[in-house]
Amino acid sequence: MNNNPYSKLFEPVKIGPVVTKNRFYQVPHCCGMGHLRPKAHAAMRETKAKGGWGVVSTEEAEIHPSSDLAPYVEQRIWDKKDIPALRLMTEAVHKHGALAAIELTHSGHNSTNLFSRIPAMSPNAQPVNFLYPKQSRRMSKRDISDFRDWHKRAALNAKEAGFDIVYVYAGHGMSVAHQFILPDMNNRIDEYGGSLDNRLRLTRELLEETREAIGDSCGVAFRFAVDELKGKDGMQFEEEGRAVVELLSEHPDLWDVNVSDWSNDSQTSRFQPNEGYQMPYVELVKSLTTKPVVGVGRLTSPDLMVKLIDRGALDLIGAARPSIADPYLPNKIKAENTDQIKECIGCNICVSSDNFSVPIRCTQNPTMGEEWRRGWDPEYIKPKLSDQQALVVGSGPAGLECSLQLARRGYQVTLAEAENKLGGRVLFESGLKGLSAWKRVVDNRVHEILQKNNIEVYKESRLTEDLISELGIKNIFLATGSSWRKDGVGRSRRSPIQGLESIKVYSPEEAVQNHKDIKAPIVVYDDEQGYLAGVIADHLKTKNVEVVFITPASVVSPWTDSTLEQKRVQESLINSGVKIICNQSIYKIENATALLECTYTGSITKVPCKSIVMVTERISNSTLYDNLMQSNLEGKTQYNIQAIGDAEAPGLIADAVYLGHLAAQNFEADEADIQKGMFMREMPSLK
Repeated sequence: MNNNPYSKLFEPVKIGPVVTKNRFYQVPHCCGMGHLRPKAHAAMRETKAKGGWGVVSTEEAEIHPSSDLAPYVEQRIWDKKDIPALRLMTEAVHKHGALAAIELTHSGHNSTNLFSRIPAMSPNAQPVNFLYPKQSRRMSKRDISDFRDWHKRAALNAKEAGFDIVYVYAGHGMSVAHQFILPDMNNRIDEYGGSLDNRLRLTRELLEETREAIGDSCGVAFRFAVDELKGKDGMQFEEEGRAVVELLSEHPDLWDVNVSDWSNDSQTSRFQPNEGYQMPYVELVKSLTTKPVVGVGRLTSPDLMVKLIDRGALDLIGAARPSIADPYLPNKIKAENTDQIKECIGCNICVSSDNFSVPIRCTQNPTMGEEWRRGWDPEYIKPKLSDQQALVVGSGPAGLECSLQLARRGYQVTLAEAENKLGGRVLFESGLKGLSAWKRVVDNRVHEILQKNNIEVYKESRLTEDLISELGIKNIFLATGSSWRKDGVGRSRRSPIQGLESIKVYSPEEAVQNHKDIKAPIVVYDDEQGYLAGVIADHLKTKNVEVVFITPASVVSPWTDSTLEQKRVQESLINSGVKIICNQSIYKIENATALLECTYTGSITKVPCKSIVMVTERISNSTLYDNLMQSNLEGKTQYNIQAIGDAEAPGLIADAVYLGHLAAQNFEADEADIQKGMFMREMPSLK
């Protein structure tokens, strides 16, 4: 390690009574597994430890039934009954020399208590932070005392479960401690409200009582959002945020620094492309305490990490999303295989999983969330079972992933791409405004593919049945992608829009390629209601095209609410001058006018429309698949054919990558093993 330029990243760091083996620290992050899927949770966290992370943390762990976060699946440490499940994680992490950390949480008015049905409580009485007509009650002195007891008991239970680091959590506006600190959430007039010192009283008590309870053997971490990014309307890191750090500077054993709320802390690369974007806040805290500081900001560059350590910006490299994209990031840096790092693209597919209450998934890392269910690992895959060859047609996300993993298994692979560049739909989407980081999905895979001697790559090779027959390869994976419909059929209507033949209709790709020829105003019609239509409208506006955005949805790009982007998406379109019309579907075009039908009343309005971009639905490019299957049915051939990715069922890039990986894993697998992986789930005990 002496000659390794990154050796500083592998120095131990003392955190109270415990020592981490290096500076890589996986901060708490949600995963959709939690208390419902403890085996899956332990296996996922173990992969991080195996990959070299010095500290591996849980997600937020509810400390009491009055902090029930259902329908979201987080961790629980209500009482000792939760210890066995939590111990699965600590034991798995410890096997690889990593420390285990747990984030104790009472979520206050961020709790819905839909399972426990206990009234929510918080510093003030106010609506719960969930679209549900329910309010929290104001915490009494007895409630505060009870809460402190629950937190102390949870800390003791965490110690018994084997955790090395226990958190006091005051971040994202999602915890009682943070809600007491923030003046807009705390208007109390007793000793827990008013002045900053009073609003900080509960947090100080939690830190002191946690240290007293378990500080002899566990490090006490404090996760604090030092700025709300609201300007003068919220906490600012140079004002009250700084004062909090000064008042508590030596209380915890570790400062875990971020910003609030969650949508600011986990900004997508579309709106925050800079790596290390939270460093100003982290450096402020570092300047005010002698205790170690961990900071985040989608850090993936080892060179930047070393620079941050050298200049004293932080002590530990914090990561949530980068540790999801590449659990083996520390090991790759240690081995100086930095070109093999799968860099986080900042798409927040991982975040959407938690919002949908399903196990975590990742665009870059299709094995994420499948460690226990399917036994997958991002760096290791089962070897080939025979000397059969495979042909992959199409080099989009599914084709690239399938080719790469088949080659990793040891099979001889032929990859044929009709265009002159590898990448498929990712090349188009990563060329749009704000999505350049998505190109990493292609770059990482192509880099490895071109180094392998068991993959032959053919560009500008549009295969037909005859050409495939000449190749003589029987195992064929068709990753031929999909195409956007141009007839208006989509989520809200299942018949074509009348009159489209009278205007110019573009697919998303055509609109971007031919933006100079567009006759304004152009309508971007979003009846997919995902993310792409909003990106297209924003992109065209930067090309000085006048855009009218029409959607049957009530907001722009509603799916992006799951990736914490929706407000920023709509704000960006408004600020750029895009005219937005929601709750309207297009049912007819006549005389260069779009006739809009109100989603609710059916009333008709008219909008000028000389051209339109249809973002409604995609159709799989299945011609080659259909022809090859027909050849098999006629007995002319005996191909083993599988459509993968968008060619099978259009979806997200993450879906395509996953399906490409699944196809490679299942190649030549026993059908019983395939079925086992499909049906595998954790069953509740009936005792």
